[in-house]
Amino acid sequence: MLGAFVTDFFTYETTKSVVVKSWSVGIVNRIIQLLIIIYFVGYVFLYEKAYQQNDTGVESSVMTKVKGFGYQDNQVQDTADYVYPPQGAGVFCIITKVIVTDNQTRGLCEEVRIPLSGSVVIPAETEPMVDVNNFTIFIKNSIRFPMFDVTRGNFPQHMTSKEIKSCSYHPVRSPLCPIFRVGDILNSTGQDVHTLATMGGEIGINIAWRCDLDWDEEHCRPQYSFTRLDAPFSHNSVSKGYNFRFARYYKKEDGLDYRTLFKAHAIRFDIMVTGNAGKFSTVPTLINTVAALTSIGLGTVLCDIILLNFMKGADQYKAKKFEEVK
Repeated sequence: MLGAFVTDFFTYETTKSVVVKSWSVGIVNRIIQLLIIIYFVGYVFLYEKAYQQNDTGVESSVMTKVKGFGYQDNQVQDTADYVYPPQGAGVFCIITKVIVTDNQTRGLCEEVRIPLSGSVVIPAETEPMVDVNNFTIFIKNSIRFPMFDVTRGNFPQHMTSKEIKSCSYHPVRSPLCPIFRVGDILNSTGQDVHTLATMGGEIGINIAWRCDLDWDEEHCRPQYSFTRLDAPFSHNSVSKGYNFRFARYYKKEDGLDYRTLFKAHAIRFDIMVTGNAGKFSTVPTLINTVAALTSIGLGTVLCDIILLNFMKGADQYKAKKFEEVK
């Protein structure tokens, strides 16, 4: 038994070409090869661009500016009143409803100072500011792909300041306009402005860069999409919507400190930037070309399986294909 093992171990196998005159097997073989070629050329090389080297580590900078006037309790509100934190951040809130508690002072409770309600026992609540629908958000986004040292901006350099001020983003008519109407953003996510203005919510503005650097700058443009980030909690009775608290402090003539406490319901906007840039490279091109040529050989393997197991005359084919030489 050991001798047979040693003999088998030191045998040599070589390929043998057998020409099979069969229309059916020949057609199957060519169809399989054609499908493999279509897959690699159409999907791998043209669609997935497997001949390129990719950089997904995008570096990004975002600047925002909100414009619009709203009305609450017969008072005009501007950006200084309803945008928090101050203008310019990639994450910001538009305050739509406020619950105000005035004249809170600090008293003693077991020698520890704690805030106590002052003259206003019942907090005052403002009406939701539904005028947020007509506010606009200007987004200035610059990105850099460090692997290729390529920088881009989210609106073309040939776009004039007049065109920027007069345009409004639309996915078809004006896809490169950097000014977004809040009502359009909410409509695209299927949200009701009155509900969001009352309870608050979180909206995501996604900027996706898909850049083919083998072509000119026109093939490196941002694509915008919008989503409600707190959707899983929109129907939850606990922690529903979005709100936060802040205070403004004052000092009376007698030196006593007091504050006005605000509970703000707001629509929070999170701007998220992703990117993928590709450029021709020899190494991935060679690797995928070799993979394509190797995969074409699968047609031969499948045809052998058919001939050896499912075709009439399989025994004759086995005898011709496998021959032992002593």
